[in-house]
Amino acid sequence: MMLAHQNSCSDRPADGASGTLRSVPQGRRAVLKAALGLGLCFSFFDGAFARDEDPKTARPQEGDQFVFSSGDRDGQLVTPEYLPLGGPQQLAYPMDPRAKIVRNGSTLNLVALVRFDPAELADETRALAAHGVVAYSAICTHQGCPVSMWQAQAKTLFCACHAAQYDPRDHARVVDGPAPRRLPMLPIKMVNGLLTVAGGFTGRVGGEHP
Repeated sequence: MMLAHQNSCSDRPADGASGTLRSVPQGRRAVLKAALGLGLCFSFFDGAFARDEDPKTARPQEGDQFVFSSGDRDGQLVTPEYLPLGGPQQLAYPMDPRAKIVRNGSTLNLVALVRFDPAELADETRALAAHGVVAYSAICTHQGCPVSMWQAQAKTLFCACHAAQYDPRDHARVVDGPAPRRLPMLPIKMVNGLLTVAGGFTGRVGGEHP
């Protein structure tokens, strides 16, 4: 085998606050308990909103382009000519082309780009590809390792952690190993010769958590 590298809110007070609440008269206790619960909820949601608002950690957005995630061309735009026909994959991050912000603040945004003859792609896959180029989450659905290797003979994406393999010509169908589901596909299109995000991931990105 030839391989190429390439949560819910609770109205219960925090432990530290429970002693204080016990010393409050019953009528006020309920009011303070509710207020504390709301405060915990707002803090949770505020933190979640802050993460969502950070453009570097936000999931790929329609109109984003792709840049190399590492190597000599780190940060440069990925164009089809940099993708060998028939693989291997090139790992990339989406980038907001107007703000020039690379969405590399989360490893869940890592994308695997592979170029094929369009005739090799399954119909469902071809519909979400651009001139034969397919884009998938590069995070294994088993335990979240990067899918950074390539099985040249089978033309499959290969995760070195536990040997999961995915067929990028068929919507990243699992063909071997312990992965429980396909890699989510990222719809792309060609705009002025550049690979461009056309929509969100087709499924949840990341691995299974015990």
